[in-house]
Amino acid sequence: MTSKANKPARVAAGKPSKLVDTRVIYCGDNLDQLRKLPDACVDLIYIDPPFNSNRNYEVFWGETQEKRAFVDRHESTAAYIDFMRPRCVEMARILKKTGSFYYHCDWHASHYVKVMLDQIFGEDRFQNEVIWKRTTSHGDSQRWSHVHDTIFFYAGDGFTWNPQYWQHEEGYVADKYTHDDGDGRGAYTLDNMTSPNPRPNMMYEWMGFPCPDKGWRYQRETMQKLHDEGRIYYPTRKDGTPDTSKRPRLKRYLKEMSGLPVSTMWYDIPPVNSQAQERLGYPTQKPLALLDRIIQASSDPNDIVLDAFCGCGTALVAAENLGRQWIGIDISPTACRVMGKRLRDVCHVKENEELWRIGRGFVIRDLPWSEEKLRAIPPFEFENWAVIALGGTVNKAQVGDMGIDGRIYPVSAMPTGAEGQLGFMDEWYPIQVKQKDKAGRPEIDAFEAAMMRAERKKGFFIAFGYSQDALREIDGFFRREKRIIIPLTVQDILDNNIAAKLA
Repeated sequence: MTSKANKPARVAAGKPSKLVDTRVIYCGDNLDQLRKLPDACVDLIYIDPPFNSNRNYEVFWGETQEKRAFVDRHESTAAYIDFMRPRCVEMARILKKTGSFYYHCDWHASHYVKVMLDQIFGEDRFQNEVIWKRTTSHGDSQRWSHVHDTIFFYAGDGFTWNPQYWQHEEGYVADKYTHDDGDGRGAYTLDNMTSPNPRPNMMYEWMGFPCPDKGWRYQRETMQKLHDEGRIYYPTRKDGTPDTSKRPRLKRYLKEMSGLPVSTMWYDIPPVNSQAQERLGYPTQKPLALLDRIIQASSDPNDIVLDAFCGCGTALVAAENLGRQWIGIDISPTACRVMGKRLRDVCHVKENEELWRIGRGFVIRDLPWSEEKLRAIPPFEFENWAVIALGGTVNKAQVGDMGIDGRIYPVSAMPTGAEGQLGFMDEWYPIQVKQKDKAGRPEIDAFEAAMMRAERKKGFFIAFGYSQDALREIDGFFRREKRIIIPLTVQDILDNNIAAKLA
């Protein structure tokens, strides 16, 4: 089955909220930012937090598997719950009384998470446990394969609910919708009109048909309306007379049916695999269709959607496309930059303070813009920041990258409408990043060797500064090999002086 909401039409957002700033990405600890938000200001919250209480979880960025081998599983789970509890308390505070909350997790701590959420949001607010089949079965030698994630859904009184539907399969339609009166209304199926429970006020004879044991499903007035509209099927004998040994049935027309209501088992949304066009290389990236379904079901246009662990920003993209206001928070500068780039490239929304003030653009707050802050972040995170800030693509291989941290694909190399084909193009420039005050001759020599192996004519090197020996070697490399290395400093990137260096 497929969902009717997999590719929703783009909806323009309305006016900004008067309660809180929206269309903002905050870089930093989400607990700090959540505490700044006012009470009852958000309509929908979705989070997909990493199973790791270490605040530097962003070091898992890339193709390497997320590290989950803990010596003491219980102790690690307790640390995770201790990390998440104050954040969930704040999210419960800022959620409107009519709001909805979704917590996406996997098998590592889902049972503990459910207990925690019941305590914070209330057991009576629990609506569903959704099972998302995120992968196909694979070989686990001594246990059942883990193929699904769990999404816990909590909501308050009067919460928004827009039912989502699966399209009927062709076989189902052919099997069930077998009747057609030839009056232009098309194929229909027959549905029961008797009550499943005793209903004393529905006990009456209808058109010569005796009353069912528990009564009819509809009142007389409704039955008369359905009869007048020709929506009741009356069984007959071969001679055409009413067969009162059987029951009248309701005609349900195929063209009036929305489809099958989406249940708590979501097996129709595939994960973001290596061939997916939306794939960014983020290890826990969720498919856009998943967030489309959640946001369409539990919010209305211009409602406020919050993702406090927004990673590569799938929830924000879905919210923007569906005409919702949104707020994103993530501790990773790289993730925040990827989100910004994704909103610009996919949603065609400008990152602009002036446009943001009139509700047409977006802004990123609290990024580490200074050299001092960039020196303090983890080396791997610094590499990601530098490559993305330069406009490049982070190298997929984090180990054994042979001196190349990223690639830049010139505009001339871009095939039309093929985001997922970058890895198959041969026209690219290598990027090397060093979190050093002064990159020296040895680092330049290593990058030259990498360029020679990759047969590249031009490359980019990023550091805080360069020794004179390094700069002389860059010049000599060009004279000897006719290959260009463009040395960029972090300050060049922060000051947007890249164009001047490339001139």
